[in-house]
Amino acid sequence: MKGKGAGTFVITHIVFFRMKDTSPEGIAKTREVLLNMKGKVPQLKHIEVGVNVVSAARAYDIALVTKVETLEDLDAYQVHPVHQVVLAYMKDALREPSVAVDYISDL
Repeated sequence: MKGKGAGTFVITHIVFFRMKDTSPEGIAKTREVLLNMKGKVPQLKHIEVGVNVVSAARAYDIALVTKVETLEDLDAYQVHPVHQVVLAYMKDALREPSVAVDYISDL
């Protein structure tokens, strides 16, 4: 995605999750499920899964950070069959709804 200046931009998609199973094994399994999208969803130009290391009331357990080139790619990612499998897993694994933000960032 080209910006108005000389820069190139991408869409960054960040999702935060609070899990039912917060055991090390449960968190590792969820991280693995999320990372399984790497290389299988062509729209994803970057994927990163972070596990929270600071315990606080406002903290989430896992953060998913992905980058796509366009809003159309973000839409295609949302309906991709591999992402749909992840959504089904997450639906049962979450203790509460996830929160997300999508924004334009410098490449």
